Amino acid sequence: QLQLVESGGGLVQPGGSLRLSCAASGFTLDYYAIGWFRQAPGKEREGVSCISSSGGSTNYADSVKGRFTISRDNAKNTVYLQMNSLKPEDTAVYYCAAGGSSCPVEEYDYWGQGTQVTVSS
Repeated sequence: QLQLVESGGGLVQPGGSLRLSCAASGFTLDYYAIGWFRQAPGKEREGVSCISSSGGSTNYADSVKGRFTISRDNAKNTVYLQMNSLKPEDTAVYYCAAGGSSCPVEEYDYWGQGTQVTVSS
């Protein structure tokens, strides 16, 4: 099956860091731009960041700019989201998605199941 699998979520204190990974199973990510999204309880899904297929361009939501960094290692078929200076409002289920080749992506073709990030004292 064609799948995206997120990992690296967990419980962290405010100001802490986590690195999320998005790995492809059954296909290569080389062709696709990859987006990270998050959804908190009672809120709409929010775009967090996007990286082009080559890794040459990235974008970030204003709420995470300067704190989060997206990167990719196509040789490992994996995309990362480094999250620093985490805040309680970053608490959400984080999803990765693949589609297109450049950012922003008009329509994503594949979605992962999500990984929980909880920022709390």
